[in-house]
Amino acid sequence: MKIMKINIKITILKGFAFIILSLIITNCSSDDSQTVTNMNQLVMQDEVNIDGALNNELWDYEIGRGQNGWGNNELQYYTDRPENIIVENGMLKITAIKESFEGASYTSSRITTKGKYEKKYGRFEARMQLPWGQGMWPAFWLLGSNIDEVSWPNCGEIDIMENRGSEPTIISSAVHGPNYSGGNPIFKSYNLGDSRFDTEFHIFGIEWGPDYINFYLDDILYNQITPSDVPGDWVFDQPFFIIMNLAVGGNFGGPPNEDTVFPQTLLVDYVRVYQ
Repeated sequence: MKIMKINIKITILKGFAFIILSLIITNCSSDDSQTVTNMNQLVMQDEVNIDGALNNELWDYEIGRGQNGWGNNELQYYTDRPENIIVENGMLKITAIKESFEGASYTSSRITTKGKYEKKYGRFEARMQLPWGQGMWPAFWLLGSNIDEVSWPNCGEIDIMENRGSEPTIISSAVHGPNYSGGNPIFKSYNLGDSRFDTEFHIFGIEWGPDYINFYLDDILYNQITPSDVPGDWVFDQPFFIIMNLAVGGNFGGPPNEDTVFPQTLLVDYVRVYQ
């Protein structure tokens, strides 16, 4: 894979501006340039266009409340019921419901490719429309496949997209690893401005290679993280698996309030991986 860096220098000389554009083929990055890649070979896709249950050759359901609300004080019980997760009209629908279920006050769903699809490097993307409302926490993210051996956060975590439902114009991305995890990840947000993530579909993705992770919204590169940006070990040179979920409450955005309308649904048009 070739990695391109574009450096632009503007020089003012006797009242005239000269723009010097240099194109350098290299395998490293620097503070004044960004890594741009060309990953266009499709190696995995789930177009979720067959109504009914999920593709069980690719996805598994994670069931229950998890320990300490999946480590985040989340309030929902995750199920595999069609009320909470179904493929319908060419869309994957993950729905959060306010109801009493197995000791929880809410239900929703969380799915993972752990043990079924794990990959090192590539472009991971999903086209989605997000839910809305205080307490909604949709996420599209990756975890290191060695999590059972080294535990979290030593396995690494790449948050491709997270959203606080109370902020329908803002998404964020992050990485977690040793000494930069939990409430102290390497984090950046992006504000859509005049539009909203709950009224339109957008493509959320990363391009990930040796020593860099680029974060995209549609065609906009809005964040790049390299080993020099993290205060601990770089743990992103191994296979990772995919997780998609819609949490209710939790540390990220807080619990629902009296203005939160239920049910709320995360719509997924497709999930694709390129190399």
